[in-house]
Amino acid sequence: MTTESRTTAPQVPSTATPDTAKVRRKVATATAIGNFVEWFDSGAYAIMSATIAGLFFPQYDKTAALLATWAVFAGGFVARPLGAAFFGRYGDRIGRNRMLALSVLCMSGSTLLIGLLPTYAVLGIAAPVLLFLLRAVQGFSTGGEYTGASAFIMEYAPEGRRARYASVVPLTVGLASVAGALTGLLITSTLDEAALDSWGWRIPFLLAGPLGLIGLYLRSRIDDTPVFQAMEKRDAVQEAPLREAWRVCRRQVLTLFGYSITNAVGYYLMSSYMIAYMSEEVGYAKSEAMLTSVIAMLAYSAACPLMAAASDRFGRKPMLLAACGGFAVATLPAFWLIGQGLAGAITGAAVLAVLVAVIGTSNVPAMVEMFPGQLRASGSAIGYTAAYVLFGGTAPFVATGLVSLAGTPLAPGFYLMGLAVVSSLVVLFSFRETLRLPLARTTVLEK
Repeated sequence: MTTESRTTAPQVPSTATPDTAKVRRKVATATAIGNFVEWFDSGAYAIMSATIAGLFFPQYDKTAALLATWAVFAGGFVARPLGAAFFGRYGDRIGRNRMLALSVLCMSGSTLLIGLLPTYAVLGIAAPVLLFLLRAVQGFSTGGEYTGASAFIMEYAPEGRRARYASVVPLTVGLASVAGALTGLLITSTLDEAALDSWGWRIPFLLAGPLGLIGLYLRSRIDDTPVFQAMEKRDAVQEAPLREAWRVCRRQVLTLFGYSITNAVGYYLMSSYMIAYMSEEVGYAKSEAMLTSVIAMLAYSAACPLMAAASDRFGRKPMLLAACGGFAVATLPAFWLIGQGLAGAITGAAVLAVLVAVIGTSNVPAMVEMFPGQLRASGSAIGYTAAYVLFGGTAPFVATGLVSLAGTPLAPGFYLMGLAVVSSLVVLFSFRETLRLPLARTTVLEK
């Protein structure tokens, strides 16, 4: 039987929100564009990863340079826990919309500065050090963005359609990746090697400036969510939400972490790692690798609303189990297909993309629903960000190292399959269905 323990805040009754179709469209638009900007900026590094390896690190060993590039990529995740703590606490104390406006400002500024960085040939060792620091600022911003945007849009969503509204978040991540990959494809296919190394690689980063201003403008014009406003009126806002979330929601935090590791590794192998993997490990041309990435992310984006509708109909737990089971069974065949020519590569990458959409579109609503309103931004940020720091950010580095150590391009597939088995067990034995839980509650569901 389910038991509940109360947090220190009083119960907030579930009341009808003043949302209209017009307000919800405005919220969805602001969330979508702001999240698109954040993830286009974050993905710019992965888009140009192979080029960055040659410009910011010595080239005595190509594998070492690529590993160093991915180490800096992972370094961006080092600051994510700080960002999750800061933005999660900020979102639970001050408001969801203010948190999101600040995060897009931090992301766009740091990305723009990466585009202005001198390379190793000019600054020597200072170049990768500065690159690492700016990646850390990117990671700090990302630490609160995904979970904050998820809470923001879901607290406006109508009952029975939460996952469909929340799918705006993973959908715009996919569209941002498509835009980034198309930008990379356009740049690499129209510029010669000299122009690409000289100035072409900077283009995706320099776009962050104007895009960030657009995102900031839209987010600053949206009122905070009805759930947060109700908590403010009832004095239910926590003074120390981060500490309280870990104290009373530890089971939820650990459960979220346990299945998010597959979401994290699956996404970054399918998106950030795939271009470098195909060009450096399997031997495809960069343009073929980017084309495959574009098609895979389009498949992911197309699948998001469909999988979200299924989540609203069947529940979060069945969809999470289906996704984890799918990764456990289909990952190795997908990586095998990637090595069988361009058509096989597109098919294999698309299989991974659809599986990421299945898990992502249920992960977003589940991580919002499993936490009470006054601890939502903090609790979801802790569990989700920890998974992405420890497993998502290191996925390209680990995958590159495994290929080198094992001597087979299938090694990343074995890694993801193993994690999927672990996540399946977590969902099966620890996850409680959240589909019908009220978002305005202030109680913690223990079992």
